[in-house]
Amino acid sequence: MHELGITRSVVAIVAEHANGHKVLSVTLEVGQLSGLLPEAIRFCFDVCSKGTVLEDAQLNIIEPAGRGHCSACGAQTQLSAPLGRCPQCGEPTLQVVAGTELKIKQMETESCA
Repeated sequence: MHELGITRSVVAIVAEHANGHKVLSVTLEVGQLSGLLPEAIRFCFDVCSKGTVLEDAQLNIIEPAGRGHCSACGAQTQLSAPLGRCPQCGEPTLQVVAGTELKIKQMETESCA
């Protein structure tokens, strides 16, 4: 399960940027073509955040849809799997342009008083 290693890295990066402040929420963008399972990331997040400034933080996951662009005919296509051929013209020129991302979009911390 590579989600565990990825989630460990996310927790470490967010904790570093929190500068010791309690993290209230984290928003990740996990593309539908990334090969990552959002539910596995949620489970790993709970495990990896124990004993850190992220413990009990809310995890929000946005799942951008996959999109492809055909350089032969210019078609923009929704993708549920990375295809090699354009469904419009059949040419093997379809390039994935969205849906593979993994980004830490936002984090919210407690404010200092």
